[in-house]
Amino acid sequence: MRTPWIVPLESVTADLAPEVGGKALALARLGETGERVPRGAAVTASAYREFLRRTGLGARIRMELTRRPLESLRWEELWDASLRIRSLFLRAPWPTGLREDLIRGLEPLGEAPRAVRSSAPGEDGGASSFAGLHETFLMVRGPEETLEALRKVWASLWSDGALMYRRELGLDPRRSAMGAVVQEMVEGDRSGVAFGQDPTDPSRSVVEAVWGLNQGLVDGSVEPDRWLLDRRTGAVREHRPAMREHRVGPAPGGVGLVPLDPLLRDAPPLEAGDLGRIHGLAMRAEGRFGPPQDVEWTFRGPDLWVLQSRPITTLAQGEDKRSWYRSLTRSFENLKALRRTLEEEILPGMGRDGAAFRERDPVDLADRDLGEEILRREEAGRLWTRAYRDACIPFAHGVRLFLQMVNDRLRPEDPYLFLGLLQGEPTETGRRNGLFLEAAALVQQGRDPKGPTPEDRRLGDLLETLEASLGAELGLEGPEARRGLESLLARTPLGTREAGRDRETLEAAYRGGFGEAEGDFAAELLDLARASWRLRDDDNLILERVLSGAAAALQEGRRRLGDPLLPPLETATRLGATPRELPEPVDLRFGLASGSPAPGSPEAGTPRQLTGQPAGPGVAQGPARVVRSREDCLDFQPGEVLVCDAVDPSMTFVVPLASAVVERRGGMLIHGAIVAREYGLPCVTGVEGATERLRTGEPLWVDGYLGLVVRQEVR
Repeated sequence: MRTPWIVPLESVTADLAPEVGGKALALARLGETGERVPRGAAVTASAYREFLRRTGLGARIRMELTRRPLESLRWEELWDASLRIRSLFLRAPWPTGLREDLIRGLEPLGEAPRAVRSSAPGEDGGASSFAGLHETFLMVRGPEETLEALRKVWASLWSDGALMYRRELGLDPRRSAMGAVVQEMVEGDRSGVAFGQDPTDPSRSVVEAVWGLNQGLVDGSVEPDRWLLDRRTGAVREHRPAMREHRVGPAPGGVGLVPLDPLLRDAPPLEAGDLGRIHGLAMRAEGRFGPPQDVEWTFRGPDLWVLQSRPITTLAQGEDKRSWYRSLTRSFENLKALRRTLEEEILPGMGRDGAAFRERDPVDLADRDLGEEILRREEAGRLWTRAYRDACIPFAHGVRLFLQMVNDRLRPEDPYLFLGLLQGEPTETGRRNGLFLEAAALVQQGRDPKGPTPEDRRLGDLLETLEASLGAELGLEGPEARRGLESLLARTPLGTREAGRDRETLEAAYRGGFGEAEGDFAAELLDLARASWRLRDDDNLILERVLSGAAAALQEGRRRLGDPLLPPLETATRLGATPRELPEPVDLRFGLASGSPAPGSPEAGTPRQLTGQPAGPGVAQGPARVVRSREDCLDFQPGEVLVCDAVDPSMTFVVPLASAVVERRGGMLIHGAIVAREYGLPCVTGVEGATERLRTGEPLWVDGYLGLVVRQEVR
């Protein structure tokens, strides 16, 4: 039955594309040509707009996205905005009438399980494709589950990856809308995708296939077999087999990863005849639509079903950042594998290099040896920075996946409430600051590091350890490092602060949200999230040691040559090192739109109230201490508000002195926000131009609940 909100797929026509989206229109056209398309209906973008209008979500979403200019937001800030918007969708009650209309309009699909897929109008074309950036839900049962899946599909319009991709394309997300396709679920036994034309070689087509459902291929949890075909004839040019260990199939609550039947592990999902049929489907779709198509398909027994078809984007490989955007939203199984790589390979290797650089003082090296050391450290710094971007940053999604799953089940008013279950995990920062507080207590007790008692000797050991760390990070040496350290220790408050979370109560609520049947999964998810929280802090410190070591060697080389601006390669070769090609530098501002202005430039005038992102609950007031360089940390006084571009590892010594933290850089999972929450400090991140607009000494009121910084006195 056709309504303003529901259109049966067989009734979808080209003039309805602005309402139903490209996915629904493509399926309707393929069905007209005789392809097997699962029976279904399109939920229109008007239904989405009606939901926003009746619930007031439209205004709240606009507020989320106008805290700062969208083009200046980093990926961390977009993560947070996306999580908060998703929480708004989940908590909003269904408007009277709309809910009933949707249920009634989808009744013709019957009681069979359903698939609910996104179909955003105007956003899958030859110049852009949102493949993998919006959500799909499989094995959805009954009207209530369908409505829940639908609201999550709507919320995925505001996913971090989708927001970044729209920004890259110059699309205003506030003008976007979301349609959806609801179809009978086809439980395929073999599934995959076909590219009618290989984007890297126009003479080829590509087919990828997995056992089971397609979700494992889409989210990266199941490696596909890959065939390269002659585009003209369909003949197989090459087969690249996969490690076949798992498949995605029906599971409680939808679908899940299950071990593959041992009899299938040595068998590719497709035979020659299957490949010919899939290639033919891709060519027919291209004949129907014009451009080469990216076709998703599944086999149920001998029957080949088409699930969706979209044009292959014309973006060049180097320009298309969707793969990185998708990497920020990894599956549970993918994150578990990534954790092993981080804990067993990347972080130990990064740590070994950082320790080696600290032990070898560049000042002691002859010129030629120093030049070689500069190249070695520069190379290591760039390689580890790339590993940080490609592995450490995506692994931080473990925290977000945890929050998303628990919020989906329990729907707390505060979408960050269950971060309380992650705080208190032992981190590198926590261990180091524990030593710092122990030393502060001994200094304030009047202990003598050269004295005879065990406490005196302990203080001496602590000072030696901390002096090396603080000196390296602040660029201090010898007596200057010791004086700076002792000054900080003497004024560090010794009272401990609690983050205010009852972990036992939270954990009981968390486990209750999953139920007994999912108890093992809930425990695994919590363990993964705690590792993600811990490593998100540790990786910053470990990488910082590598980069500090590289900077120290380069600084010494420039000093000897009398030129403080020489590039690393030229510095090294002028010192006598053998020239060699270095890896490309890695830009960790990857989440910013290309060409966007550098954050931090204040507008004319300074308003009394600055707006950022709420990153640590609580309110506090105190005089500002603007830290623009590491040396500024030595002047920090107890009770001041730490105002900085971003809390780097060298600043964590002064966080215990602060009453609150204000950062220009935004995000709940940046180093400063994590440390602030561990100490129970109010924290506001993403305050544009914080270090230029605010002045040391001016009184501030910091509200970490609302993300506000109020200047109490403006001279």
